[in-house]
Amino acid sequence: MTKNSGVSIDKTLFDWPSDSPHLKGSKCSDCEAVTFPTQDGCPRCCGTNMEKIPLNTKGTLWSWTVQGFLPKSPPYAGPETLENFKPYGVGYIELDGQVRVESRLTESDPEKLEIGMPMELVFHKFIEDEEGNDVIAFAFAPIDGE
Repeated sequence: MTKNSGVSIDKTLFDWPSDSPHLKGSKCSDCEAVTFPTQDGCPRCCGTNMEKIPLNTKGTLWSWTVQGFLPKSPPYAGPETLENFKPYGVGYIELDGQVRVESRLTESDPEKLEIGMPMELVFHKFIEDEEGNDVIAFAFAPIDGE
């Protein structure tokens, strides 16, 4: 997959296609609370002076688990039968000085996941739509060697 192929799973979550894709957040100009996804009002101070900002693309793994069973659909989208299902990692990534983001992880092996490990935003094919287009979603991947 090239950087600019496919369609975004949700254009409000991240820029795609883009030469430097990132998650879209918002920051309150009154109390400086950061949110993801973007919001029109501040959940901390109830202010409405929200500015759209790009979120950091690197962070640390704050908490995680492995989804080892087939979730209910909706909202789950993916293999509908247990024999086609593959467990996947899910975690919270703390984007330093900004916000914690819930995300799928590219790693699902519990032996390779550790709270506090450095993580990086990546984009991948999630599913294929009815027209045959790759639908692109985001995830966080461990940063090797850090």
